[in-house]
Amino acid sequence: MYSLSKAEDIAHFLEWAGEKGMFLEYDEAKHKIRIILKEARIAELRLPVSAEYTPETGQLKFEEKNHILCMVRAGMAAVGYFENGINISHKVFRAYMVRKKQGKSQIKYLKTKGKSRAGSRVRLGESESFFNQINDRISSYLNNYHVDFIGYSCSKTLWPFLFKPDSDLQKNKNLLYKIPFHIQQPTYDKLLEINRLIHLSAIKVEESEKAHFAAYFKEDSDSSQEDELW
Repeated sequence: MYSLSKAEDIAHFLEWAGEKGMFLEYDEAKHKIRIILKEARIAELRLPVSAEYTPETGQLKFEEKNHILCMVRAGMAAVGYFENGINISHKVFRAYMVRKKQGKSQIKYLKTKGKSRAGSRVRLGESESFFNQINDRISSYLNNYHVDFIGYSCSKTLWPFLFKPDSDLQKNKNLLYKIPFHIQQPTYDKLLEINRLIHLSAIKVEESEKAHFAAYFKEDSDSSQEDELW
């Protein structure tokens, strides 16, 4: 993997790729540009969230944006509001949702067992309060600030509880941006780290196609430090 930290570096790379006969295919949902040669994908360029790409013209421009980051795991979540890349406000939430012996959340347990005893009801109550607090925090940001996008990381099992039908998060689903990194533990430090990463650009090259890019990238470039987080 190769990183491009400056806006002019990204623009220069795209220009070089075009000159080499590579076709650029933009995936708006993932904010990535697939690089295709002879009808085969040979690489992907993940664009920073501050970049706006117009595939019709190939124009690339950058502007600072305001955004919310929401990272959720069973029993723990981190939500923050950022202006121009700077964290203005944040909150870390915790709840008693995980069954100690099984090591799974109460929501997942009920999907497989379908029973609810006293301890289960406590955990379900905690779960409901947990997601209500997350949605309330996001609503507060949406109602008080201009928000350009909402970055989220949440397992599909928990989607119905996070994206409730009448929630502001669901009503603003056009702003949703799936965070393209694996998040094991949504802490405040991880919130800041993810904010840093989504402002970077990275090129992931297929192993068999690296020769196409050898002339462009230096051999000693730091290309492996974020492979795990692609």
